[in-house]
Amino acid sequence: MKRKQLEELGLQEEQIKKIMDLNGEDIQNAKDKASASNAEILEENKALKSQMSERDKDLKKLRAQVKDNEDLTKQFNDLKSKYDKDTADLTQKLATNRLNSAIDQSLSKANVRNNKAIRGLLNMDEIKLDDDGNLTGLDDQIKSLQKSDGYLFDEGSKQDYQPNNGKPANADPVQAMVDIFKGEHK
Repeated sequence: MKRKQLEELGLQEEQIKKIMDLNGEDIQNAKDKASASNAEILEENKALKSQMSERDKDLKKLRAQVKDNEDLTKQFNDLKSKYDKDTADLTQKLATNRLNSAIDQSLSKANVRNNKAIRGLLNMDEIKLDDDGNLTGLDDQIKSLQKSDGYLFDEGSKQDYQPNNGKPANADPVQAMVDIFKGEHK
């Protein structure tokens, strides 16, 4: 509203002044409200921008964590694969050691003179060790080798123990032992 408009309406100067003062107060109140409202809007805008900035930081952090998670997953899978392979290798080595130990034990029971020499003659593919620790395929091969290559086995010489019927020994005990080792047993 302008002063000229009020004059055209036929109002007197004093009335125009009071109307203008009231209008000025209304305008000032509206400006104050608008200013306060504007300050609130600016503050809210600032808060929203801050929230968006925080959200962007969180998203960047989350992206980095996802990338790290993918790297960790890859590392985990690589290690799991390596450990599975190592476990399989160790299980195989353990089974081989158990088999070799069982073979050596059986060869010793068969009075083999040289385990390495006999192993070279054995068909190792036919020898198996079951879960109970029993060997299959070895006994037949040992029997076959005893027939064909008997010199590889120590059959030993059997000497019966013949005590002197409780009588004291007539000979020197040291000489008797020497004679026994020489095979000159009396």
